[in-house]
Amino acid sequence: MATSSMESRRSGRWPRLLAWLGLLVVLFAALCVVGAGPAHRLELADLGTAFGLLRLGAYLALGGAVLGLITLVVASLCRRFRPALVGGAVFVAAAGVLIVPWQMLQRAQQVPPIHDITTDTQDPPAFTALAPARETAPNAVEYPGEATARQQRAAYPEIQPIMLPLPLAEALEAAEAVARAKGWDVVAVGKTTLEATATTPWFGFKDDVAIRLSEVEGGVRVDVRSASRVGRSDLGTNAARIRDYLAELSRRVGESR
Repeated sequence: MATSSMESRRSGRWPRLLAWLGLLVVLFAALCVVGAGPAHRLELADLGTAFGLLRLGAYLALGGAVLGLITLVVASLCRRFRPALVGGAVFVAAAGVLIVPWQMLQRAQQVPPIHDITTDTQDPPAFTALAPARETAPNAVEYPGEATARQQRAAYPEIQPIMLPLPLAEALEAAEAVARAKGWDVVAVGKTTLEATATTPWFGFKDDVAIRLSEVEGGVRVDVRSASRVGRSDLGTNAARIRDYLAELSRRVGESR
């Protein structure tokens, strides 16, 4: 009887230990993944270190998922309900943590490795007021050229200028209003141009935007350029920014008429 009781306690110890270990691993994985962006945004870690934390979190989450599955199986065989429940929860939580780096990897594989997007690849809007800020950043001030344009046309054929049926002054006013509504830091507004900086919420990346308005028959043509200061690939962020901005500008102008 005593021997049976001792064996029962021993059999229950391993599921509990595995459950606690899996829980600690997945919590640390979540901390690495979630904290990678803020650490870079708050200048506590450089970009390489932040991405290293993201990778570490992904590996730990994968390990946590394995531990959770092992805990679930062992605890079920030992008929330990609570450790089995914890093991299942650890597996689900680890899968949730893995979603973020998995989505980033998927986007990186689906879009070209470019970071400078524009509605006019032949004559992109220029960065003038933002040139000094970009000169101190890794990515160039000047548009990268035809190789980037070719990749953009293949991946984002919908990135095209729009026409606004407005006088130039009203079109510029609307363009600035939409930029400010999106939370961009508007750096300069000229007679036909606008320059602003958009900051991504997670990593705090600085992406610069140049907007050019040209008077044409029937209204104003709007060209936009959005370019990252760092990184070879933007994971589609700049194309999405231009697409959303132009859609919002068109909607605003349409509602005001």
